[in-house]
Amino acid sequence: MGRILHITRKEFIQAFRDPRMFGIIFIAPIFQLFLFGYAVTQDVHNITVAVMDLDRSAASRELVRSIFHSGYFSDQGSAESEEAISKALVKGWCDMVLVFPAGFADRLDRGETAPLQVLLDGSESNSASVGAGYLGKILASYTRSVIEERGTRLSALSGLARRPGLPVNPEIRYLYNPELKSSFYMVPGVLAMILLIVTMLLTSLAITREREIGTMEQLVVTPIRPWELLAGKMLPFVVIGLIDMTLILIVAVGHFGLPMAGSLALLYLAALVFLFTTLGMGLLISTVSRTQQQAIFVSLLVMMPSVLLSGLMFPIANMPEPVQWLTYANPLRYFLVIVRGVILKGNSLRILAPEFYLLFALGAVVFTLAVARFRKQAA
Repeated sequence: MGRILHITRKEFIQAFRDPRMFGIIFIAPIFQLFLFGYAVTQDVHNITVAVMDLDRSAASRELVRSIFHSGYFSDQGSAESEEAISKALVKGWCDMVLVFPAGFADRLDRGETAPLQVLLDGSESNSASVGAGYLGKILASYTRSVIEERGTRLSALSGLARRPGLPVNPEIRYLYNPELKSSFYMVPGVLAMILLIVTMLLTSLAITREREIGTMEQLVVTPIRPWELLAGKMLPFVVIGLIDMTLILIVAVGHFGLPMAGSLALLYLAALVFLFTTLGMGLLISTVSRTQQQAIFVSLLVMMPSVLLSGLMFPIANMPEPVQWLTYANPLRYFLVIVRGVILKGNSLRILAPEFYLLFALGAVVFTLAVARFRKQAA
């Protein structure tokens, strides 16, 4: 028992020999607990809605007010044409579009069923299905209020009080994922997540391993320039990442039936920009880690927030506003928009240009900082 206690004491000393390990082991989990406790929620709120009101009647305006006063939907303005509707859904400006046809109020007054077209972005399958459920409850409540308010007159005119069914009939269409398959929603996210984990972790371990076993100093004193050393270290992981991506796409299309609506070349271009960022993150982690153990811990601390705050599992719009601002520094957020946009919506580079620019700018900042720290340590 004495020998065991001596070894235990030695391991505790070894584990905390570097003061940074104390923060990684004890402080970082508490920080993540507060972060995820506020940010991670299954509730769906702030479903963005655009309205195309061709009826422009008191009845349509009343129903729109009921929808936005429910607390589940947020107003994204009005759409004046079918082109504006398509543009809003393709670019992700809104999650739902309501189209009130001309004569909506007249049909209600005559006791007929008034159609209401509902267009939903099916690429966000969870938000789309939940949003449709919320809308159904609001329409049911609106119908009851209409019948109660005008019950006597409407019953005399059409017998609505004796007839089942809703005066407002929502005609729901799910775009880009008509069957709301969860695999269409998750597989693009898994593709992005695997690229992040594999390339960032392997890069941080490869460089830290050289430093840990003492061969980094030997490489530095050779005629190899720092940028040549970094290029030689990172190119294999670029190839590995692209191979992983190809294998995932083959399985996704061949087995899960994932549509490839957009350009495959554009998707690989986006992957290269994303890898530029993840490799920079891996290199940066290696510059603040002395051992492979530290590199693994730090990588996990970066990966968990990146995945949970990317919109892969939980809608960003439902997170507290301070946390939403944090997500703008998350490269996975932009890559997810690009991957889903290309695969499910067939978006072009013109539509996805803002995400490409932001992803590249973020990668340039991370990579520049990482290279500067690496050169300083190598010197």
